[in-house]
Amino acid sequence: MVSNEPSAADLTAQLSRAESLIREIPDYPQPGILFRDITPLLADAEALRVTTEALIAPFEGQFDVVAGIEARGFLLAAAAAIVADTGMVPVRKAGKLPQPAVTIDYALEYGTATIEMHADLEPGTRVLVIDDVLATGGTVAATLDMLEQLGYPVCGTSVLFEIEGLGGRDKVSDHPLHTVFSSGS
Repeated sequence: MVSNEPSAADLTAQLSRAESLIREIPDYPQPGILFRDITPLLADAEALRVTTEALIAPFEGQFDVVAGIEARGFLLAAAAAIVADTGMVPVRKAGKLPQPAVTIDYALEYGTATIEMHADLEPGTRVLVIDDVLATGGTVAATLDMLEQLGYPVCGTSVLFEIEGLGGRDKVSDHPLHTVFSSGS
């Protein structure tokens, strides 16, 4: 019998190729910030598929819904929800939802922000949090706090790219964290 599953070497090569599509944009959105642009990866069907599968692999069977953090996390979470055959809920920037249940302010590496979400899930719904980049961890930590306030158990967090050395991992250490790619700051 022939398996359609890629070998470990093939998967490693596919992920390496996907990672090579992430562009680094210096001094955006302000001087001193190195922005990771994932749009080339999103535009490539094979790269998007393999990274989506890698995002959810460690948590398969442990979640009922995927929470995507605005804005690029929406794209990855929606793809992950389709692959996992679950639903997806948005974690939005302030003022984007008609009836936010919880609103949280938090610090970014270059300012402050506010996120919010609805409380539309059934009590006890298990959530996998997905975002594009983990840097200082403020957005992910605020999302985890919000989900806990709403009474939704979090099975873990999965991010496409972690910028190591900025303390993000420490801020979310109470929950399992999976990163597909990472680099030093």
